[in-house]
Amino acid sequence: MPEIIDNIDAKILHLIQNNAGLSVADISEQVGLSSSPCWRRIKRMEELGIIENRVTILNRSKLGLDFEVFVAVKLGLPNRANMERFEKAVARMPEVIQCAVVTGAVDFMLRIVTKDMHSYEDFLRETLLSIDLISDVQSRIVLRQSKDTNSIPLNLISNAVPRL
Repeated sequence: MPEIIDNIDAKILHLIQNNAGLSVADISEQVGLSSSPCWRRIKRMEELGIIENRVTILNRSKLGLDFEVFVAVKLGLPNRANMERFEKAVARMPEVIQCAVVTGAVDFMLRIVTKDMHSYEDFLRETLLSIDLISDVQSRIVLRQSKDTNSIPLNLISNAVPRL
C-alpha cells in the first residue's frame, strides 16, 4: 500500500488527519501544489479507500460524557457464530465506541463511554450482561487519558512526515 502514495500524499494525509476542516487551498499551500492537483490527490486517496471518512471530534467532557471504561469480555463458548452474534449486539450499543477482537485470556476489548459510574453500572447490568453469551467481564475505569489520538503514524510509511 505505501507504494501508491508519495511524500506529497503523505504530507496531505498528515494535514487532514490533524484538521479535517482545512480547505483544499490551505492544504495545497502547505504542500506546495496548486489547488487542482491537490484536490485530485485527495479524491484519488478517497477512491482508493486510504481516506475513509472526515469527522468532527467532540469534547466528551464538555458534553458530560467523560466516564470511560475499558472492558475485557470473555464468551462462554467463543465460536464463530457466538462471536458474530456478540459483535452484532455490541454494534447496536452507542456507549461502546470501540470493540476489538483480541488474543489471550479474553475474546473482546470494549471501550465504553458513559456519564458516570451509575450510568456505567446500568449499562453493564441492563445491556451488556443481557447478552447470554458472556462468561466473564473485567472493567478497567480510566482515571485520566495521557494520550488520546486518532492520528496514525504516517512517519512509518513515509519520511515526508516528521515525528511530532
